[in-house]
Amino acid sequence: MSTTGSPLANPVIQPSADNPHGAGRPFWLLAELTYKCPLQCSYCSNPLDLSGSGTELTTDQWLSVFEQGRKMGAAQLGFSGGEPLLRRDLEVLIREARNMGYYTNLITSGLGMDDRRVSDFRDAGLDHIQVSFQASTEELNNQLAGSQKAFAQKLAMAKEVKAQGYPMVLNFVIHRDNIEQIDKIIELSIELQADFVELAIAQYYGWAFINRAHLLPTKTQLIKAEAITNQYRDQLNGKGPKLIFVTPDYYEERPKGCMNGWGNIFLTIAPDGTALPCHSARELPMQFPNVKDESLADIWYRSTGFNHFRGYEWMKEPCRSCDEKEKDFGGCRCQAFKLTGDAANADPVCSKSEHHSKIVAARNEAEQLAAGVAPQSPLLARNTRNQRMALDIIARSE
Repeated sequence: MSTTGSPLANPVIQPSADNPHGAGRPFWLLAELTYKCPLQCSYCSNPLDLSGSGTELTTDQWLSVFEQGRKMGAAQLGFSGGEPLLRRDLEVLIREARNMGYYTNLITSGLGMDDRRVSDFRDAGLDHIQVSFQASTEELNNQLAGSQKAFAQKLAMAKEVKAQGYPMVLNFVIHRDNIEQIDKIIELSIELQADFVELAIAQYYGWAFINRAHLLPTKTQLIKAEAITNQYRDQLNGKGPKLIFVTPDYYEERPKGCMNGWGNIFLTIAPDGTALPCHSARELPMQFPNVKDESLADIWYRSTGFNHFRGYEWMKEPCRSCDEKEKDFGGCRCQAFKLTGDAANADPVCSKSEHHSKIVAARNEAEQLAAGVAPQSPLLARNTRNQRMALDIIARSE
């Protein structure tokens, strides 16, 4: 959920009856087209209840959302999931969105894609394709993905994306099972002539939260991985892929400005039409509006769900009087809820939080598990068979 990099600026807008918090426009619209996926990644950010997400929006409903978003000023549109390639109308959605003036981005595992479909996406006007990998070797990649054909397909599609003129953008979610191979991951990226490579340490929401004990690397592993990444940056000297190393919240002493602020820049639409300030927000005990029932403008500017954590009035101490609140907005609301039971608390990542000890305990657990001195809980692959067990774990922890 957390985003990194330079904050995106929204112009200052005075509050009004139609816009009570002076919200800016939603620049980035993320269309989660489906939660269906051929992979079973243990760090997936999709909801634990994969069977209870409702009926997916139709083609016409999605196009209405895109049109409304453009009228509100949205400029970038991401197609995500699950696996968006499972939507048979994806080419139609891309074409119509591009005709509306969006910069369009497909975020995919590559499974369900072939050379003809890449060509169809290009003809439809798709601007950008990001292909995800689980690891640099076939054995580990397929093990983590839960598919024996995943790695070969990803390799083929990454090469095809490059061959058809797209920038090569790769994503690797880094965790304890693959962090020791980060040099091999970078070597693979160089071999594939990648232009951009995101090395993102897993963030702990959805299935990743359930599997945190398996996934969280140690501080030593993290420092080593970042050092190796920096060595490659120096060796490449701007002549190879741009390596983007995203550190995990759990090893920070101050939280990131999650999503550039609640309901400030990013607008996510779930497969069933639920509108969210971020892709993890439906885990909160809040009611969020649906595009089937309300206009996007009403949702963005006037709904309780989007206005709830805007501004600073909702903040408790230490955030309310903190001189960094305009930088980090108190951190992540989902993380605060997951770890403290109250979404209005300071993000426990912050050393000022009274709950920071929970983050320290997680770090210590990672050290003990890596050293083999603590029992390991079972790893739950992301699938409908395991969702009941995952939901039970969450229920017992609340």
